[in-house]
Amino acid sequence: MKTLKCDLCDVTAEGESFEDWMMALRPHYIEAHADVMNDSSKTKEDMEQWMKENKARFDAA
Repeated sequence: MKTLKCDLCDVTAEGESFEDWMMALRPHYIEAHADVMNDSSKTKEDMEQWMKENKARFDAA
């Protein structure tokens, strides 16, 4: 089990895998970072970049 901080604040989430961590973080992200989640200027490429960077953070933890 790994514990990582949110990429935007100090809240933590736990997960056995990156996907588990991401799902555990999702409710926090929706509530605390709704502006980011609803930003219509974000593209599919932005989402893919977020996934790549955060998977690397998870794997390094």
